[in-house]
Amino acid sequence: MKNVTKIDARLFSAIEKHIIDSGMGEDKDSFETIKKRLQKPPVLNAEEFAESCIYVILAGGFRQKIAKRKYGEIINFINSGGRVVETNLLKIFGNANKVRAIVKIWNNRESFRDEFYKLKTDEEKLNYLGKLPHIGKITKNHLARNLGISCVKYDVWIQRLAIALNKSKLQAGFPLNEDVKILCDKMFGKIEKATGLNKGYIDVVLWKACQTGILKFLYSSITLGI
Repeated sequence: MKNVTKIDARLFSAIEKHIIDSGMGEDKDSFETIKKRLQKPPVLNAEEFAESCIYVILAGGFRQKIAKRKYGEIINFINSGGRVVETNLLKIFGNANKVRAIVKIWNNRESFRDEFYKLKTDEEKLNYLGKLPHIGKITKNHLARNLGISCVKYDVWIQRLAIALNKSKLQAGFPLNEDVKILCDKMFGKIEKATGLNKGYIDVVLWKACQTGILKFLYSSITLGI
């Protein structure tokens, strides 16, 4: 293991390659798909928009593997012509609050999608996404990124990484500490400048590196586990 004091272009590339070569990927899409989407945001139809919402609703607070599986089961049910009501979806996924939100998203997918694309700026779109059923202040960033908006999710792993790189005594957690957010933004700014990549994609790669233990936190230092 090597100690990490900063993440430059060479190290970021090595981390990215290791994750891709290991087949770990991130989210429901590949790194390459995410990168292309952030470079050229697509215009989704109502069904695609609703499916993106459904995935992040399922992913919040659950392991990615479980979220992917339940997402697949629900989408297969919908595509097979199943009636999207709470009683049916609860047989697939037992969280009533999430199921209620999924039903509302799906049954109002056209209006939600149309309202989103009427907005002009990323900030307006982020604020709008945060008001959708079961999305909220943190999950909206995950959804926005999956829709092609380059933004940072400020996950606890990302907070810990920024704190460790800056040798700060601040604590990660929620609600997000404004000083921790500043450290995160400082970290992303440096890596954006070094790599030429946008912060949304950098966030995806670093989150996976932390979550899988490629970047490990040992006391006040960071080590590279590849």
